Amino acid sequence: MKVRTRYAPSPTGALHIGNVRSGLFAYLFARHHKGTFILRIDDTDAERSSRESLEEILESLRWLSVDWDEGPPDPQYFQSNRLERYREGASRLLREGKAYPCYCSPEQLEAMRKQAEREHRKPGYDGRCRDLTPQAELAKIPIPNRAAGRNYTIRFRAPRSGSTVVEDLIKGRAVFENHELDDLIIVRSDGLPTYNFATVLDDADFGITHVVRGDDHLPNTPRQMQIFYALGIEPPAYAHLPMVMGPDGQKLSKRHGATSVFAYRELGYFPEALLNYLVRLGWSHGDQEIFSKEEMIEYFDFAACGKSAGIFNPEKLLWLNFHYLKQRSLEQLAREVRPFIEKRGWKIPGDQKWLEKMVATLRERAKTLVELADFASFYLNDEIRLDPKAAAKFLKPEIAEPLKSLARELETLEGEFTEASIQSAFQRVLADFNLKLGQLAQPVRVALTGGSVSPGIYEVIAVLGRERTVARLAKAIDLLSRQHQ
Repeated sequence: MKVRTRYAPSPTGALHIGNVRSGLFAYLFARHHKGTFILRIDDTDAERSSRESLEEILESLRWLSVDWDEGPPDPQYFQSNRLERYREGASRLLREGKAYPCYCSPEQLEAMRKQAEREHRKPGYDGRCRDLTPQAELAKIPIPNRAAGRNYTIRFRAPRSGSTVVEDLIKGRAVFENHELDDLIIVRSDGLPTYNFATVLDDADFGITHVVRGDDHLPNTPRQMQIFYALGIEPPAYAHLPMVMGPDGQKLSKRHGATSVFAYRELGYFPEALLNYLVRLGWSHGDQEIFSKEEMIEYFDFAACGKSAGIFNPEKLLWLNFHYLKQRSLEQLAREVRPFIEKRGWKIPGDQKWLEKMVATLRERAKTLVELADFASFYLNDEIRLDPKAAAKFLKPEIAEPLKSLARELETLEGEFTEASIQSAFQRVLADFNLKLGQLAQPVRVALTGGSVSPGIYEVIAVLGRERTVARLAKAIDLLSRQHQ
């Protein structure tokens, strides 16, 4: 049997990382078995679905390098283009007596729910319309259409006895008593299929062998399996992943930080880091923490998936991102940080090599591309804002003459303007004024960067260059002069 898995997001909002994890696991399982990974778009909710959400979903998956073998832009993989297929499926179940029309009003259904609550029973449909339509008449029942005055739903006639067994590939065996599974609606009164019905027909038509999804869908599984049986089709295998929870043990939400794939991209995270983090939320391979995509595919197996909820840990994700940042080449890192710099409206005062040189001084400090761009502000913006505390501590009148001397030394340096030649200039000034390195370096650092923390001062000056360094020192000297007056 060739493995065929699918991922079926709805284009009703951003792609949530808890949701995309099930897509990733389905993808890895298919790739591990050299099978087929299908992307299906569940867009029957016309009011909430949008083109913008669809494009974000597709772009998020491309960014993560989760590539699909079948799916968009092929129109057959959009549920909105398969409505006639769902009507055909529902009509067949009606003809065979495996479904029936339900004329219960919303008020009646609400009354059933409240009655069940009062009697401490599990809420569910009581089946009052189950045998209302004679068997011989079921084949004549058309699909609901409010515009045509057919205002009823179609319900699946679920078995009342026996049990449905789910042999879950992650959670193990789960037994559901059929008498607890009420007759679910498969076609709404507006003629649109419900999720549980449409997904069964899709999985059947596309030959899905393994369904990978969150365990919040586990209650749907026995219902879907019964529809498969009614259609005479063997259900696929199921693997239900434990949910992703926040550090507080609650369901992951926006209050736990950014939760969409795009949000993390905009925060300067790398796709490899997010992919690596997601795969470790509920799966392991020994004590290994860092995985290449190739290793994920090679090692992935449901047997190594955990049965308990994955806890979202933003610090670990940040640690992973820092790892991938340090592993990147300067050329790649410079290319990737450029959009974040340009987004701030800063002009890069040099070519690609200059940008790489700048990045080299900051890569051990920044954990994301956003941090890298922010830390680079003093390199890119000549309007330096002095930190008041740092200026008060280090830019004192007695340092004015050493700063003037250093500016002259740097301005008249012969040959290449390198860290070595800059260090020599410093040594001469330190000797002339009998100063220790920190007594000169810190005031220079404040003058050049605005603060008292930065990469090595020789590196900073080498990246800034002779002209910009001397200009900033001149501004600091002028400030000291005006303060002294």
